Amino acid sequence: MKFCAVIPSHDHWKALPAIVARLRDEGLPVFIMDDGSKAEAAAAIKALHDPAQGVVVARLAVNGGKGVAVLAGFALAVEGGYSHAVQVDADGQHDLDALPRLLEAARANPAAVVSGAPVYDGTVPKGRQIGRWITHLWVFVETLSLRITDSMCGFRVYPLSPCMDLLAKERVGQRMDFDTDIIVRLFWRGVAPVMIPVKVTYPSDNTSNFHVWKDNARISWMHTKLVFHMLTHLPSVLANRPPVIGGSHWAKLGERGALWGLRFVALSYRVLGRAACAWVMAPIVAYFFATGTSQRRASRHYLARALGRQPGLVDGLRHAMSFAGRALDAFAAWTGAIGPDAMSVDDPARLAAMVADPRGALLVVSHHGNAELSHALMDPCIRRRLTVLVHTRHAENYNRLLARHRGEAAARMIQVTEIGPETAIMLRDCIERGEWVAMAGDRVPVLSAGRTVRVPFLGAEAEFSQGPWLLAGLLGCPVHLLFCRRDRPGHWRLALEPFAAKVELVRGHREAAMAELAARYARRLERECREEPWQWYNFFDFWAGGQAR
Repeated sequence: MKFCAVIPSHDHWKALPAIVARLRDEGLPVFIMDDGSKAEAAAAIKALHDPAQGVVVARLAVNGGKGVAVLAGFALAVEGGYSHAVQVDADGQHDLDALPRLLEAARANPAAVVSGAPVYDGTVPKGRQIGRWITHLWVFVETLSLRITDSMCGFRVYPLSPCMDLLAKERVGQRMDFDTDIIVRLFWRGVAPVMIPVKVTYPSDNTSNFHVWKDNARISWMHTKLVFHMLTHLPSVLANRPPVIGGSHWAKLGERGALWGLRFVALSYRVLGRAACAWVMAPIVAYFFATGTSQRRASRHYLARALGRQPGLVDGLRHAMSFAGRALDAFAAWTGAIGPDAMSVDDPARLAAMVADPRGALLVVSHHGNAELSHALMDPCIRRRLTVLVHTRHAENYNRLLARHRGEAAARMIQVTEIGPETAIMLRDCIERGEWVAMAGDRVPVLSAGRTVRVPFLGAEAEFSQGPWLLAGLLGCPVHLLFCRRDRPGHWRLALEPFAAKVELVRGHREAAMAELAARYARRLERECREEPWQWYNFFDFWAGGQAR
């Protein structure tokens, strides 16, 4: 694989030096396509031409549109022997810190088109946001899929070979209709989309090249053609549907619900209540269940072990609906629609003793039940004592929806991919202040680097993280387990259990000690899963070393 970058620009030049520098930091040769810019911008763009440093500026004498510029860049890239091109808009909207993640996804999936899925801040114009939602809806129809969650993002990694094959046979949009047109047509040809969340900010001094009337008319005509093509070529469109790409690790399983869809479900909950919202949600869940091949297979594999029989279609749907209900209940708890009296504690005296203990503690939670709901419903005095380690980049939209309701608790939720020295020092300070640190024990770390152990779980060996036990040994504090399961409609039961007074990892015996701790934890988790199998929500193949099949 050989990567380069293509930047189309028409009168955008102020952000270009920083964009080019970031691309070059990643080792990418850069082709800047000046799409007929006016004199001032053309001069500034031309000044960046430096082939010796991997930056080539090519000028199109007449403004042909974004699509024309990008395709001209593709031609130069192919001529230069490159297999993949990173398209980056020139106006500086996209957070290029996401670039390594896009490149990593492209290397893992060389035949896919890897696209940014914008995560907007408050600078996005409302009119543009509404327009994008309308386009998203049309793309869902045109592809008969929800997999392209944003078709208009100008930050992508294209595999050049299928792009050039497409362009040799079909005409794609030449202007602002380009981004949507090409990704839909590639989808029809079996090129899978991989969507990576990317923060997007509209610069205050940004000059848009989007012409409201002309470009909206052009995009409307594009959607008309795409829908007509989809209907008249339906057998081919269905036969060439691209494979679902889940990635090799649970954290790479992309979030499958668009933010607007989640907001719609949340609004239904507020207006209609939980029971009625379940009916609104049912067809949505059924769709995701039908199209989520890897998640459906993983659910079936787990349920077969937990139930002791081969699960049927109804079992799988029940599991999917339980997961959707869990998300709704967590949202309701944070918004106050579910009150503290909806959760009871198994052993109130034990909880009182933990609260009275001035020492800090490590709480090991799981993806069984609803730990998020217990966080929302716990006494505020206890919540202020709790720091939660999370990895939510695979579910940014859902967590954005919750963020506005979490209040001060949001500041005590720390995003981690691994626990480095700085994080470890900060957590030790928390423990020394008598605080609690919570982390999940039933997912392998995002950057595992072998820090896992295989132990028996539901009848076969499964891969568990060493992380909680390494952290417990480092912090030198008591370890407790926390489970929160739904025991009847509208009510949850919280179990807090002592697990280890102190974890000591002696050199030479450390691996064996962590294996024993992980095995004990797996046995306890297995009990929860057998007693309430529908409430474990790890939708990847847990018995394949964290692999999503």
